[in-house]
Amino acid sequence: MATEISMSPKAAEFDDHDDELELIQNKATVEKLYEALSRGEAETVAKLIAGDLEYWFHGPPRCHHMMRVLTGESPTHSAPFRFEPRSVTAVGGACVIAEGWEGAKAYWVHVWTVKDDVITQFREYFNTWLTVRDLRPSTGWEVSGGGHHRSLTLWQSMPRDLFRRSLPGLLLAI
Repeated sequence: MATEISMSPKAAEFDDHDDELELIQNKATVEKLYEALSRGEAETVAKLIAGDLEYWFHGPPRCHHMMRVLTGESPTHSAPFRFEPRSVTAVGGACVIAEGWEGAKAYWVHVWTVKDDVITQFREYFNTWLTVRDLRPSTGWEVSGGGHHRSLTLWQSMPRDLFRRSLPGLLLAI
């Protein structure tokens, strides 16, 4: 038995506008975080980060730079590593991806999850190529009961200075 779900063109247009607005707001929240970190504004950082922030790291143990800054172990003004994103991209609703590199030795990707203008989850990848894919079932005008699935690449590492460097690769499914 096939199930069909349809939505009016007006409803789809409204949902698209809301989704686009959410992406813009989430990206602005993450950009505000990096600005506050660069200025050493601990109070602003604390307001942007949930008290129970979920954290995940992939990379060499000595490279937990951002977590040291977020926990106060390494004050931003004296931190040995400064995060200056070369790109910030909102993808997949609540996710915002920041990417940066310093020469050929340090490449990083941060994946932030934002909910109601507060960062609730942080994934840090250091010296790792990352591909982010959307594996949710497809939605839209019509969905059949067969459960059509898609696998859409939302974001992929693209550091121009490091294209010849061999790094481990990971796939993040959202």
